[in-house]
Amino acid sequence: MKKMGIVGFGAAAIGFLQGLIESKKIDDYEIVVFERGKDHAHNTISGVRMDGKIFVSRGMGGELDIPFEVQYKIVELYLSHSGYRPTLKERIDPIEYLKSFEKDGKKIEFGESFADDETYRKFYDHGFEPIKAYFFHLGTDVLKDTNNNLFEHFSSFKNVHFVFDTIVEDVELGSKHKVITNKGEFVFDELVVAVGRSGHRLMDRIKEKYPQLVRENYYVDIGVRYELPNHVMEEFFDMYEVKVRYKTRTGYMCRLFCQNPAGKVTLEKYEDFTTVNGYSDTHHKTQNTNFAVLVTTRFTEPFKDPTGYGKNLAKLANILAGDREKVILQTYGDFKEYRRTKRLGRVQPTLHEDSFILGDANLVFPSKIRESLVDFIDNLDRVIRGVAYFDNLLYAVEVKFYSNKFCNDVVEHLHVIGDCSGWTRSIQYATSMGYIRALRL
Repeated sequence: MKKMGIVGFGAAAIGFLQGLIESKKIDDYEIVVFERGKDHAHNTISGVRMDGKIFVSRGMGGELDIPFEVQYKIVELYLSHSGYRPTLKERIDPIEYLKSFEKDGKKIEFGESFADDETYRKFYDHGFEPIKAYFFHLGTDVLKDTNNNLFEHFSSFKNVHFVFDTIVEDVELGSKHKVITNKGEFVFDELVVAVGRSGHRLMDRIKEKYPQLVRENYYVDIGVRYELPNHVMEEFFDMYEVKVRYKTRTGYMCRLFCQNPAGKVTLEKYEDFTTVNGYSDTHHKTQNTNFAVLVTTRFTEPFKDPTGYGKNLAKLANILAGDREKVILQTYGDFKEYRRTKRLGRVQPTLHEDSFILGDANLVFPSKIRESLVDFIDNLDRVIRGVAYFDNLLYAVEVKFYSNKFCNDVVEHLHVIGDCSGWTRSIQYATSMGYIRALRL
């Protein structure tokens, strides 16, 4: 039996393990899965950092061409381990089949973005690029059960071993690959690195030691988590998520994504800084909807550290908030008028008061990013009336990192998959990438 190490137990690792099972290759390996979380309930796919929203789309989620048939299979993987069961027996129409999944008599939450031609044209006519997709929403609460069931599923194989509460500090590549952890060193014939975005420190070490593995990255997405009353967005709740791009007057591309109807804003904590994110539960609804508004910033030579740029803006927001684990909250009206927010209006935040201070995000953003955010929100208000209400809320900052793209054809028996690879940025694409990679072993 060959020895295989998998670093990280998140979406990509789940897809990889499932691919091994379906291709009947899993019995060829003795597999050790390293995870920094203290147990499977605290791994990199569980908790409030994930919304449990799984989509089918060729227009978002990563820079790989994932066939629809693989995407359908991944949605079914998560649904079937969430306690949902199909009510249709035939799979003539894959989307209708997946929509038929139900649990305790309740159908899976489903949405289709821009299925209505009139809605599509409305956004398009105002300069927006609408992104079409199907959405299946499990919710953070159901995702925790899903995560537990997937762990039990993989643990049932006697040759798959999970090692939790373990930090992988470094790897050494060679004819055999070495994994260096805080609990000792391990040697493997096959190595899979699937640490997600939160494993940026390990990925930085690998990049520095083995620069031949990576392509240069010049992008980072920087912006805010935006929160507003449900009634502003309820016209679009049937599609579940409005996802659009818009070229602002600065020349920067700005996008809206990760919409959470009746959801909550939450913190996303990294090792040395804190950003903001959002989620929604299946059973616990709020009066507010939140979504990300991010500006894509592209750098040119000689600057080569867009990730460091994004991290330092996030750290600056934490400094201004007076705590490494706090973010800035501001009303949109105050942000637009360059005033610090001292009191809130009609919209009350869903993020706990211990996690933010009222402040001025203008002190964080460079002018071109700030002007891009205002231009985007004001123009979106022409399509969705109420988006630019004075007392809507923005939380700073939200950052999405584009990792250097790792090449999987340089070192034998090394597989860098999921969001840490730079090729994906979603549960769907990360899981799909792992799944496809395992099939090709």
